[in-house]
Amino acid sequence: MCLTGNNGESRTRKPILIAILLVAALGLTLHWAGILGPSPSRETLVVSTTTSLYDTGLLDVLEDRFEAEYAVDLYFISAGTGLAIQQAQRGDADMILVHAPSVEFAFLQEGYGVDRKIIAYNFFTIVGPAEDPAGIEGLPPAQAMEKIAEAGKRGAATWVSRGDRSGTHLKEIALWEAAGFRVEELRGEDWYLESGAGMGKTLLLAEEKNSYTLADMGTYLKYSAEGHVSLKMLVTQGRELLNVYSAIAVNPEANPHTNLEGAIAFIKFLTSPEGQGIIGDYGVDAYGRPLFHPAVELIETGSDPVLYGWIEEFAFLNGTECPPEYRTPNSGLYD
Repeated sequence: MCLTGNNGESRTRKPILIAILLVAALGLTLHWAGILGPSPSRETLVVSTTTSLYDTGLLDVLEDRFEAEYAVDLYFISAGTGLAIQQAQRGDADMILVHAPSVEFAFLQEGYGVDRKIIAYNFFTIVGPAEDPAGIEGLPPAQAMEKIAEAGKRGAATWVSRGDRSGTHLKEIALWEAAGFRVEELRGEDWYLESGAGMGKTLLLAEEKNSYTLADMGTYLKYSAEGHVSLKMLVTQGRELLNVYSAIAVNPEANPHTNLEGAIAFIKFLTSPEGQGIIGDYGVDAYGRPLFHPAVELIETGSDPVLYGWIEEFAFLNGTECPPEYRTPNSGLYD
C-alpha cells in the first residue's frame, strides 16, 4: 500500500492504516491465545540453486513432498552456479544445489561448504537450427564446436553463450578449449553472443537468433515440449557432455546462523529412495523421458561401470564425492 500524497490524502488514509494495524495486532493476539490455532513452529531452509534445476520445475515437486514430511519451509534462490555459490558464501543460503565440480571443490576448500553429496546427473546437449548450417549433427562435441566456429567466421552461424560463470558456462568454456579456442578471443567476434542470463532465457535468445547453444538436457526438454523453442538437439553423446548435480551444506563455521540440521535433512531426503525416485520419475509423464537420472545407487553399486567411471573422473573430488575432511561428524550421510 502506498501512503504518499498531499496532506488531504494522508488525513484520509490515516484511519485506514490504524484499522489495518489493529486487525493485524488482533490476529497475532488470537494466535498467541490459541484461538486461531497453534503458533507456527516450522523452521526455514534457504537453498541457493542453479537455474538449470529451477527452470525445469523439479524443485517444486521435491519441495512439496519434503515440506509435507518435515516441519521445514524451503525457499529457493535461483541463479547461475557462480552466483549461487556467492550467495552461500555471503551467508544468504543454508545450502547449495549446483553442477560445477571444480567450483564446488573450491567452495569446500575455502571453508564455506561441508557434506557434499552427488544427487543426480544428465547430459548437456548442443542445440541449434534444424537446418544445421554448421553441419554438426552427430559429431563429437569438440569437433562440433570447431565447425560452429568455422561457420560463424564465414557468417553462416551464430552461437549464444550463457556468459555468466554458471556450471553450463564452465562446461561450454571447456568444450571450446577442447576444440582449440579461447573464449576471451571469441567474445570479440560478431557471431559469438552472450546472454548473461539463466538457461531458460538463453534458450529463448538462441531461438530468437536461430543460433546454436549449449543447454542442459532437462531445461531443453521442458522448453521444447512446451513449444518455447524449436531448436533441435544435434550433439548429445560423449563423456564430455556429462552433467552432475551435487548438494552441499553451508559450513556453520563460515556462517554460524546457517541451518545445518535442516540442510542435512534435505540432503538425506534428496539421496533417499523417495527423493531419488522423484528425481528419476520427473518428466516421464509430461515429456516422455526423465529430465534427470538419480545418481546414488549408481555410485554405491557401480552398476554401469562406464557411466560410473565418467562420474568418478568428472565429479569426484580426490577420489570421492566428499573428502573426509569436509564431512561433519555424525551427519549420517556416508554410513
